[in-house]
Amino acid sequence: MAKSKEIRVTINLECIDCAQNFGKRCRRGISRYTTRKNRRNTPIRLELKKFCRYCGRHTIHKEIKK
Repeated sequence: MAKSKEIRVTINLECIDCAQNFGKRCRRGISRYTTRKNRRNTPIRLELKKFCRYCGRHTIHKEIKK
């Protein structure tokens, strides 16, 4: 049988400030969140404003590949 594609998928969100400035400003790590999205309603990569505990402020978190 063919493998069915799931409508809701689990994605990872990563802080773009920590990823760009790793080693300069955010020495401890890179902030990542896990969430789910509907593939049919949002086919493009997701961007959310979340709190980054390493930067200490709200920053944009973008969807990354698993």
